[in-house]
Amino acid sequence: MLKKIVALCLCLVPIALTLTGCVSVGGGLQSFVDTTDGYQFLYPNGWVEVKVSDGPDVVFHDLVEATENVSVVISPVVQEKTLTDLGTPTEVGYKLSKNAIAPKDSSREAELVSAQAREYKAKTYYQLEYAVKLADGRQRHNLASVAISRGKLFTINISTSDKRWQKVSDKFQQVINSFSVY
Repeated sequence: MLKKIVALCLCLVPIALTLTGCVSVGGGLQSFVDTTDGYQFLYPNGWVEVKVSDGPDVVFHDLVEATENVSVVISPVVQEKTLTDLGTPTEVGYKLSKNAIAPKDSSREAELVSAQAREYKAKTYYQLEYAVKLADGRQRHNLASVAISRGKLFTINISTSDKRWQKVSDKFQQVINSFSVY
């Protein structure tokens, strides 16, 4: 009996190690690719696409926590402009907070918590973090990444309530890090 248990364990260990090796850093995430507009990102499993008109290019939201969402907005820019031409990460982050995250007529307040640049496949991305206060006093947390490609400014934004932020922050950071344009 002991020999059978040892033999079974010896068979299961390589299988378990192989399966563990197949788990990616983006576990719990699935891929979205828009080949027409030229961008891609990962989003959490269990989120569904929501069709919107006159708004973001794509929106996904959590079925359980419906206020958790990720969206991509595409805006035109002058063909020759680069992201650094628009300003530093902090300057662009501040402009985004005033124009998109918390515009004047929204009754929201946004504080830019961090702004940094990263390079990926010869493209510059600004990664931004915001603390957002809604008109009713509730707090939210937003992460965003912006990049320019082919005369378009791409902005991905993912947000949640402050009460859920600690639980989802690592996964949301993976979403922002996965965003790429081509």
